[in-house]
Amino acid sequence: MPTPNSSPSDVRTHNNFINGQWTPSDSGRTYSVYNPAHKNTLLGHFQLSNPEDTLRAVAAAAEAAAGWADTPAPVRAQVLFRALEIMERRSDEIARTITEEEGKPLPDARGEVKRAMNIMEYAAGEGRRMFGYTTPSELPNTVAYTVRRPLGVVGIITPWNFPIAIPAWKMAPALICGNAMIFKPASSTPLCAVKLTEVFEEAGVPPGVLNLITGPGGSVGNALVESPDVTGISFTGSTEIGTELYTRGASLLKKVQAEMGGKNAVILLADADLDKALGGIVQGAFGSTGQRCTATSRVIVEDGVYDQFMEELIERTSKLTIGDGLDEGIDVSPLSSESQQRTVSDYITAGRDEGATLAFGGRTLHGGIYDEGWYVEPTIFTDVDPEMRIAREEIFGPVLTVFRARDLDHAVEISNSVKFGLSSSVYTRDIPRAFRYINTVDAGMVHVNAPTLGGEVHLPFGGLKASGVGQREQGVEAVDFFSEVITVYIDYADEARAQARFI
Repeated sequence: MPTPNSSPSDVRTHNNFINGQWTPSDSGRTYSVYNPAHKNTLLGHFQLSNPEDTLRAVAAAAEAAAGWADTPAPVRAQVLFRALEIMERRSDEIARTITEEEGKPLPDARGEVKRAMNIMEYAAGEGRRMFGYTTPSELPNTVAYTVRRPLGVVGIITPWNFPIAIPAWKMAPALICGNAMIFKPASSTPLCAVKLTEVFEEAGVPPGVLNLITGPGGSVGNALVESPDVTGISFTGSTEIGTELYTRGASLLKKVQAEMGGKNAVILLADADLDKALGGIVQGAFGSTGQRCTATSRVIVEDGVYDQFMEELIERTSKLTIGDGLDEGIDVSPLSSESQQRTVSDYITAGRDEGATLAFGGRTLHGGIYDEGWYVEPTIFTDVDPEMRIAREEIFGPVLTVFRARDLDHAVEISNSVKFGLSSSVYTRDIPRAFRYINTVDAGMVHVNAPTLGGEVHLPFGGLKASGVGQREQGVEAVDFFSEVITVYIDYADEARAQARFI
């Protein structure tokens, strides 16, 4: 364990948030979180929660659920609008916390906070929509329509790589739909979760409606899935855990959405604007140190432009600055943890062992500032076979694999050869070929002449195949997931009548 730079008096012990109170874990135990750029700098102590804590939070949510569900949706929206104002006021502080705890460059952290604010704004607007519909009945003197009802108590399980934005894009729609929740953040980024919970607490979310539990994913997550009072689970994380969670949740008749891994590809055709493509590819592969589910992991280049592309790709990559994300002008910051550094380094070794050519980078960085954090330099492999591990498995680091393709059809074949299908991109000036790509690539989100990164809050987010299961996130799909549709028939006839009912 690193020796902390901070003195004990400088470091807070943060509690769970249950039924409107900040309370310690029943376990009486805590764990420590350190800055990935300065691994001896202690950020705080957090509750090492157990299943008993989780069940207390579930009980609090179950008790609060009816009152929140009965609160009119436009009134619930007022809470979200207040949270938006508080988030804007605290945006610099929260962005700095993201960088200190997760590691990404400060401009990326500011963008993440802005994304969270956008989703709060959008979700609050849904408080005056929450649409059902009316339709003619086949029976006389009968009104038929639909309304939405909250699920009740939901579990929110989130990853470390977007510790503010991803929780916000689950929590905000869950709240506007009238649900109570238990929020389980990643163990390595609990301070961001505390900050976000403070925002909603100050905004006036009633006691019990939002509960925060920190600690190990296994015991806390399993307790959420097994509890009969939890009716829905929204998860973002690995494909392996998401698949298990979805299977178990379905067996217990819970509503589950799982956003999982990606192995996103950019297809670069010979007629593309090469300068524009290079900017998007370098940012997609190495921005946020490649620790995004939508990061560019593969580039598939048409033969006619391959040599020129590789020359310029290596030149641009060599100019990226590496360091602490709080410093100005940093392009690539440390990986989030020692285990993540070890995983990325193991994949780089595997790529070399399997026969790929290491065209650039590949080193775990040492010396000076690099000894203080978990740094791996941007890495590019060529001569990659689609069957290699680095070509098929999600690395979640600054590693880019490059393939040659004869034409668009060959490029799409390579792109579709992996088990994932989250995000994809093509660079071309040929509109007919762009539409052929859109219609044949296996990805839930496709981009033309733009990076594989991100998405907008009013549009669905999610993937195909092993990248996701269940309903999509964001946009109207978020309301669809966090609510149930109730069909209503009202017979307003003065007298009873004989009716044929077939179901």
